[in-house]
Amino acid sequence: MSEVLLVENDLTVSEPLARALRREGYNVHVVSRGREALEEAHHASPDLVILDLGISDMDGLDVCRQMRSNGMTIPIILTGHAHETTIVVGLDAGADDYVTKPFRFAELLARIRASLRRSYPPQHSDDRPVKIDHQAHRAYLGGRELFLTAKEFHLLAVLHRDEGSALTREQLMREVWGTDEILSSKTLDMHISLLRQKLDDDAHAPRYIFTIRSIGFRFHNNPQWEADEPTPPQPDIPLLH
Repeated sequence: MSEVLLVENDLTVSEPLARALRREGYNVHVVSRGREALEEAHHASPDLVILDLGISDMDGLDVCRQMRSNGMTIPIILTGHAHETTIVVGLDAGADDYVTKPFRFAELLARIRASLRRSYPPQHSDDRPVKIDHQAHRAYLGGRELFLTAKEFHLLAVLHRDEGSALTREQLMREVWGTDEILSSKTLDMHISLLRQKLDDDAHAPRYIFTIRSIGFRFHNNPQWEADEPTPPQPDIPLLH
């Protein structure tokens, strides 16, 4: 679970925003003053900071500069009103991104995920849990062989090959079964379910096979990876204009 430090002195912004982020699975620490933010960042070591420029005791830009001068390399997302000069100065102060007020929660959430991905890029090394031996027609999870049918192996091999890419139902049906008939998608769903069982994966909290609504599926060979799915429309977080 990623730790987010939210620095915002307007309760009408910080409280609903913190609740929304917690619903998305983030552990959120909220402070309202710049000096508190510097102390919290030092002691709690968050994964990301959302820093409003309008905090009362210190200029938000000074807080950002101080975090960078203290050696902090974690992503910092500034929030504030849209002034081109302020945005440029904020980025020059060491911020990774700038979100102008008022913003929609879905937009901020997308910026958070993008910043965390840049901070912790996926590792593609030989210690990834799922391995495919195409010559022997075998698959392994953490060194344990998976006993798959021919179709299950073919489906996993296709997902594994295109790791990180969104594969449509039609693509998978065409490549594994030689058809893209929509009526045959029940067969695909059944095989996805069986693969998840054999991978000890949970459709409601997936680690390997992620469902992309109205599109298909995406495979990630990293159980710590966090899904980056489109967020349903969210109401605007109430912000001062």
